[in-house]
Amino acid sequence: MDRATALARLRATIDAGRPVIGAGAGTGISAKAAEAGGVDLIIIYNSGRYRMAGRGSLSGLLAYGDANQIVVDMSREVLPIVRYTPVLAGVNGTDPFRVMGRFLDELAALGFAGVQNFPTVGLIDGVFRENLEETGMGYDLEVEMIRLARERELLTAPYVFDVESTVAMTEAGADILVPHMGLTTSGTIGAKTALSLAESAARVQEMRDAAVAVNPDVIVLCHGGPIAEPDDAAYILANTTGVVGFFGASSVERLPTERAIKQQVADFKSISIEE
Repeated sequence: MDRATALARLRATIDAGRPVIGAGAGTGISAKAAEAGGVDLIIIYNSGRYRMAGRGSLSGLLAYGDANQIVVDMSREVLPIVRYTPVLAGVNGTDPFRVMGRFLDELAALGFAGVQNFPTVGLIDGVFRENLEETGMGYDLEVEMIRLARERELLTAPYVFDVESTVAMTEAGADILVPHMGLTTSGTIGAKTALSLAESAARVQEMRDAAVAVNPDVIVLCHGGPIAEPDDAAYILANTTGVVGFFGASSVERLPTERAIKQQVADFKSISIEE
């Protein structure tokens, strides 16, 4: 699916008063089930591989594998099974071993409709983040990746973390912005430290307002932190203006999987054996 078609479908969803929902897919069955549920976007990124292996999503930021190659490998499982939904690739924009323009062309040739910036140094703070920026491995490379993707007419849906990153990504031509509230809470491997929903709503609103000041047509979703369940997303949408949906990764594939398998096994164990 090309960028124009994908955007037209997203805008039709918004105009109909329905939320735009994106879903991370770490496996083919996750993608298949998400599409059956009516998801609007599917995103493949390396943390999905780790998440569905029972590890925290932040594994995707650590040196456990080649993030960009993992996405290419995962595409062989997900792209053939998705029939109608645009699929985005999580791209490590700071990867020094990729000629980024050529890599984006490769992703388009594989069948990806667009990209998102993940792994992202936006989730890193403190002195380590400062050192990354100082040594040429900063967020500006992710902004440049989005700019290159936009030039190639790929759908772009980057994570943003504050007003500065929001403005930079919007100016780079982002179609969709996803204010990131941090590692998702809940479940067996979710975060314990997170913003409140009220704090998240205020931050998402601040970033949305900064984005539309640059481009009134940009689409803004929300993601992460305490926004873990449908009621949480509903709270954010009810307490913000101009935020039109939610992107979930752990929320869509990890949490439901944990609950469903646990309950199914418990139900089997509850069967009585007649003497």
